[in-house]
Amino acid sequence: MLAVLGIVALGLFPVIFPNPYYIHLAETILIYAILLFGLDIVVGYTGQVSLGHAGLFGIGSYTTGVLIFKLGVPFLIAAPASIALTALFGAILALPALRVTGPYLAMVTLAFGTIIQILINEMTFLTEGPLGIKVTKPSLFGFKLDEVSFFYLVAVLMVLSLIVASRILKSHLGRAFQALRDSPVACDCMGVSVYRYKVYAFVISAAFAGLAGSLYTYSQEYISPNTYNFELTILFLLAVIMGGRKTRSGALIGALIVVMLPSLLSDIELFRKIAVLFAVVALLSAATLLAKQRKSLREVAVPVLATVGMAVFSFKLENITDWRLTIFGVMTLFVVYYLQDGIVGFARNLVERLRPSAVRLHDEYHDQGNENLALETSADSADQSGNLLHAKQVLMQFGGLKALNQVDLDIAKGTIHGLIGPNGSGKSTMMNVLTGIYQPTAGTVEFNGRVISGSTPSAIALGGVARTFQNVQLFGEMTSTENVLVGLHHTFKCNLLDVMLNTPRYRKEERRARVRAASILLFAGLIDLANEEARNLPYGKQRVLEISRALGLNPSLLLLDEPAAGLTAPDIVELVAIIRKIRQHGITLILIEHHMDVVMTLCDTVTVLDFGQKIAEGMPAAVQADPKVIEAYLGGTAGEEPVGGAVPAVATVSN
Repeated sequence: MLAVLGIVALGLFPVIFPNPYYIHLAETILIYAILLFGLDIVVGYTGQVSLGHAGLFGIGSYTTGVLIFKLGVPFLIAAPASIALTALFGAILALPALRVTGPYLAMVTLAFGTIIQILINEMTFLTEGPLGIKVTKPSLFGFKLDEVSFFYLVAVLMVLSLIVASRILKSHLGRAFQALRDSPVACDCMGVSVYRYKVYAFVISAAFAGLAGSLYTYSQEYISPNTYNFELTILFLLAVIMGGRKTRSGALIGALIVVMLPSLLSDIELFRKIAVLFAVVALLSAATLLAKQRKSLREVAVPVLATVGMAVFSFKLENITDWRLTIFGVMTLFVVYYLQDGIVGFARNLVERLRPSAVRLHDEYHDQGNENLALETSADSADQSGNLLHAKQVLMQFGGLKALNQVDLDIAKGTIHGLIGPNGSGKSTMMNVLTGIYQPTAGTVEFNGRVISGSTPSAIALGGVARTFQNVQLFGEMTSTENVLVGLHHTFKCNLLDVMLNTPRYRKEERRARVRAASILLFAGLIDLANEEARNLPYGKQRVLEISRALGLNPSLLLLDEPAAGLTAPDIVELVAIIRKIRQHGITLILIEHHMDVVMTLCDTVTVLDFGQKIAEGMPAAVQADPKVIEAYLGGTAGEEPVGGAVPAVATVSN
């Protein structure tokens, strides 16, 4: 309904507001919205802070400007060329993102934007330098567009961009981008290459910036280097944050704000009125919250003082132009601290509090879940003879510390193999070596007859090795279903074009993956929590969900790193039942655990590590009575009998 109303509003806007100035203003808002759809992919979904999009915007603008000015090419060639060249520069900009993150990436992308502005200014032979480039409105199929007809062209391209962005971000590609933000390590171990999808995100984002830049050139009919400056970069970032990340409506609202904001800040009287209005609203809101005891005085003090201070400060100013960047910075800080989900996120949370059912929609695929579809039986799992994994003389050295020292490990097919030892014995290090997070200093790891040591975590995961983590590594802002769908990412064979065009091939793969995800959640007893965000689940359910996500890889070998840690007794009983069900489907498991009752109950073979060396291996009962194991856990002599006569009591206490 809102989408239809929005399209109708776009169609009627030039009729209701025939003034060319208002039409041009709305045109600019739509162009900025296209860029923000792309910027939101990088900032909102992958969590990368990019300050280089003003530079990408400039590349798109000048590609079109130069092609028109120098060669006189038509719009249907200039616009695609801008998209392609800007996407190429997006791939170049992505290279630093593979090595640095956070403030370091922000500095690199800011430097990129600055360099682009300098190059545009200095390459006079191509860009005309400070003089800029003049163009006219384009012609389409022999028809010369005026301001109104060009507005409709921009509106159509904005709607198409919105549809394309929505399709990408609701697909397996969008889920991969979100997974990158929450846990890159878990993302890699789900078969989703962190490097590849960071590049994808920057390239797609840059393509949107290229289209926006091309349209901006035609809209303004004049471009110059000083347009693509640091202030524009801050405006774009402010727009994404203030409108609301991970929403297309947030990008539209953000575009409206940043287009209107410079005009707003150029009129000192208007700025004073708005500052006073904000101060009054802040005071009334604070008084209401304090009266209802929802906030403390300390919590409301900062926003109230900030807004009142800005209102007072506005009356001290005579010229606001020199203070624009300062005001942008203050607004950004305010939004980051007090409106973290933006305007759209705030509205959504408000609706959820008032009408929870309005935002919790039923997924039709949940009713199609079938436990028999949860785990697919492969030829490897059918053959239960021999060893599935063989680690030979594995050495993992960090400087002078040998976390693993010449460790051999053989895992028989169809078994549950326990890996135990005191804290710091090398268990999790071995897990990281087996899954490719660490490359061993020496030694080899063979899985199913293939050497996997030296392979990337994503390649090992796609080869049939899945894992969970000692500290839960779920994708917190994604639902239970979406977490499992990341595990099923490998089942998608469609490409970006299939997603953009919503082809039958893509729809079939998405439908099949969602039915499979519902089946896995049903298998794990989580179907009733399918639409709940992972971060809101009870801790025990988070552990089970992490296992469910790993099952999406359809692994031959599943590594569980302390799955019972921190669980209550009922949760442990549920966990043990799920592990047994997994084994019944022919999946081999390696279990790292401090709960000895769980180890003794489930495991066929137990290996004990201490100070990076294997000190014992065999049947659980034999290992439990081994003097070396008792000494490792108790720190006593090998001949001493522990209190209670067994390792489990000691291990439970230490845990």
